[in-house]
Amino acid sequence: MLWRRIALSVSTALVAVAALGAAQPASAAGHRYVALGDSYSSGVGAGNYLSDSGDCRRSTNAYPHLWAAANSPSSFSFTACSGATTATVRSSQLGPLTSSTTLVSVTAGGNDVGFADVMQTCVLNSEATCVAAVEGAMAKMNNTLPGSLSALYGDIRSRAPQARVVVLGYPRFYKLSGSCVAGLSEAERAAINRGSDTLNGVLAKQAASAGFTFSSVVDEFTGHEICSASSWLHSVSVPAYNSYHPKAAGQSGGYLPAFRSAA
Repeated sequence: MLWRRIALSVSTALVAVAALGAAQPASAAGHRYVALGDSYSSGVGAGNYLSDSGDCRRSTNAYPHLWAAANSPSSFSFTACSGATTATVRSSQLGPLTSSTTLVSVTAGGNDVGFADVMQTCVLNSEATCVAAVEGAMAKMNNTLPGSLSALYGDIRSRAPQARVVVLGYPRFYKLSGSCVAGLSEAERAAINRGSDTLNGVLAKQAASAGFTFSSVVDEFTGHEICSASSWLHSVSVPAYNSYHPKAAGQSGGYLPAFRSAA
């Protein structure tokens, strides 16, 4: 009798698990998903760019496209664009958002604080100049970026009041004491990592204030930074726009799991 009860309980549990597994794709299929943001969402560096995306370089290897391909949402609008700031996301990407939108992803903030200029300064100039540039960017993160993010997040919420909004962060670029034998100094790499941590902290705080979900990608990229044995990030590259952006492996192995866990 005891074994019969155990067997019945196991059978019931398996049926329940199967039912849950079957329900998940149906839930995802009901989503109306809009992917906003900068080059980390458009997929710069990941290759296979959509022919109609021009300089926005929206990639079929980018996490929004990968998630949509795997989950078949009822609608999918991919407006993320290389070089986007919080202001240009507000001005040119929010059109697809409506009261029926159920899911939104966004990366924005790096270009507001001069990410590309900081990295160029660090590559071309002295250690002291690099560290000063990072510190200047961190001052912008703490002083002016919160207001810009608040304005963007407010616009997203007003246009898509029912949506789950996932704000994704940025990876740390460097594995310290790693395998790199040339290029930036260890002090420069550490400063750039501190800048990434500061930016992620500001994004997390502003996302929470807006009632959005912040999803860090730092854990996913740990062990896959530049100077690691298996980097998911481009270092200085040709073409230059790939530099310091996730490779296809960084989108599928880093950003996609971070988004999927929060979506």
